[in-house]
Amino acid sequence: MKLSLIIPLFLMYSTHLQAQEESRRLHDAHDIYKEKAFTHRRFKHADMVPVLNALSQPMSVSQVGESLEKRAIYQVKAGTGTTNVLLWSQMHGDEATATMALFDIFNFLSGKNDGFDELRQAILSKTTLYCLPMLNPDGAERFQRRTATDIDMNRDALRLQTPEGTLLKHMQQTLKPLVGFNLHDQNPRYSVGKTGKQAVVSFLATAYDEERNINDIRQRSMQLIVGMNRVLQQFIPGQVARYDDEFEPRAFGDNIQKWGTTLILIESGGYKGDSEKMTIRRLNFVAILSALKAIADGSYKQESNGDYQAIPENGRALFDVLIRNATVLRQGKQVRVDVGINYNEVNDKDAKTFQYKSIIDDIGDLSTFHGLEEIDATGLTLVPARLYPETLESASDLDKLDVPALRRDGVVLFKVRQKLTDSFPTQAVHLLTEGELPGKPLQLEQIPTFLLMKGKEIKYQFVNGFWKDSKEGVTNGVIE
Repeated sequence: MKLSLIIPLFLMYSTHLQAQEESRRLHDAHDIYKEKAFTHRRFKHADMVPVLNALSQPMSVSQVGESLEKRAIYQVKAGTGTTNVLLWSQMHGDEATATMALFDIFNFLSGKNDGFDELRQAILSKTTLYCLPMLNPDGAERFQRRTATDIDMNRDALRLQTPEGTLLKHMQQTLKPLVGFNLHDQNPRYSVGKTGKQAVVSFLATAYDEERNINDIRQRSMQLIVGMNRVLQQFIPGQVARYDDEFEPRAFGDNIQKWGTTLILIESGGYKGDSEKMTIRRLNFVAILSALKAIADGSYKQESNGDYQAIPENGRALFDVLIRNATVLRQGKQVRVDVGINYNEVNDKDAKTFQYKSIIDDIGDLSTFHGLEEIDATGLTLVPARLYPETLESASDLDKLDVPALRRDGVVLFKVRQKLTDSFPTQAVHLLTEGELPGKPLQLEQIPTFLLMKGKEIKYQFVNGFWKDSKEGVTNGVIE
């Protein structure tokens, strides 16, 4: 190989090694910068404002707009460089992972003498960052996707019927940033292709036209994503995916790319055992800072579009729970089925906490799917859970019963005479309003409460899709 080729390859390899090492140090140091005010995803605008007000140099905070319900939308600005970068989070109100990560980054940028001064100086001297944390504060108040207008802001780039979307376009049009980061959360059941591995983080270099052409602006998206993917593979090997790039003419991401700003979509998916997404928060912190460094020093220009295309696409091959090879009786005949169960979060009244209400999402041959948790039910028969013979006056009457003993016998269904509210029971039981009949097991969209038996022995007892006592402190009791 000619020396003229060897030297650039060596320099590229050396740059990659340095980026890997720096990202490992950032990952390990994250707890130092982690904003302590945010311990869960369901924080509100009022929780965020004092944290904003406490920010110090090099950050400056200003109000740049307000939501339909008159909540202030703030900009955090940092840096003095000639390259403008725009970052926004929570344009969907229930997608808060990157908002937490942005505040961690603000804390990082205000640090010093911690071994990262060179990185910090490179970012702050070469770029000017404009950050819009919690772009949809009304949605965050309800912990819902849409704005108070019931419009999905990410489909409002053309009509601009939301004040929040109008603000975002104004920011892009006036700042003309070189790069924009569109920060989201995605369904935690996305897989990396058909591998069965959960897509912890997904990226997209959005298309700007129906033909999905690649110009310099979109190519920069791909190159920056390649670098972020390489960094994250150290921590979540095989668990990074990319979105399908079909053009969506109403979406902000596609249009911002079309309007001349390189657009990077980052989607925070799921990480097993981490419903509050603190692990993915750390990964956002690392990935975004590594990308900002690459923008500052131009190192992304060494990356290949082909490496972007090699990232597997998101798949839909996951259930929260997959029961394989269960036997059910249908008209006296034994039938072998797989059962796919998904957990759905239901906000409590204040939208600060949640409970799970699960469903049977699919039944049949699910051999091409995977579960985040799987049970091999070969030799087991799926039968209805057992119903307590008496009707209770209210859910509080459960306190008079030996519920653990009843549960051991498979009795987990209880009828209650008084009309049930949305207050979930604290025990792992399934409550029914008087007059309701417990559903036959294995109907689509049904709450998965049933038994898996081996002869007369209960091997698994499912209540609301759970067979363990609790999931991260959230009860699996349910009402129907």
